Amino acid sequence: MRPRSPSHVRSTRGIRRDARRRSLAIPTQGVTMRGFVVYESLFGNTARIAQAVVDGLTEHIDAEIHSVAEGKLPEGTDLLVMGGPTHAFSMSRATTRQDAVTQGANADPKLGLREWLEKLPEGNDKMFAAFDTRVEMVRRLPGSAAKAAAKVARERGYRPLTRPESFYVKDTPGPLLDGEMQRAEVWGAQLAASLVGEVRDWG
Repeated sequence: MRPRSPSHVRSTRGIRRDARRRSLAIPTQGVTMRGFVVYESLFGNTARIAQAVVDGLTEHIDAEIHSVAEGKLPEGTDLLVMGGPTHAFSMSRATTRQDAVTQGANADPKLGLREWLEKLPEGNDKMFAAFDTRVEMVRRLPGSAAKAAAKVARERGYRPLTRPESFYVKDTPGPLLDGEMQRAEVWGAQLAASLVGEVRDWG
């Protein structure tokens, strides 16, 4: 069994509860569900977390991964997972992305998760989950990119599969803290299992 931090254990209780509620409503036999992970990454940390989430998702469902520059949400998606770095307690803006570029980030300052969500189609009760990367030093401060993205998704008619999740870096350029990649993969697997109605004891 994979080791998990206390914060991870707390974050998955809502997933298990939602899975119990949906287990009688969602067919699992002969049905292939599709996940779509979209991310914004400036220093590569969020991209690594996004890939780990996909690795977890594909234990139970089909899933694909794209940066915000690579396209729009395809039809037939059952679960939208979106992530980006937290800047000033919310999603990044052109000004904060430009600041990151001056620190060595390889990114287009004009395009981030915020702009991608502006073109998000109506959800019609499609499920979503949101994550972000944050500097460990501000762990206890309110506001995050994931919370801000989740608010936009709910306003567009999407339903949260679980509450927003944060993954932590040592400093703005990184690196990710030890264990965060593993935690992201487990989180992805739990999202997918909840989506298809599998009820598991995650320990």
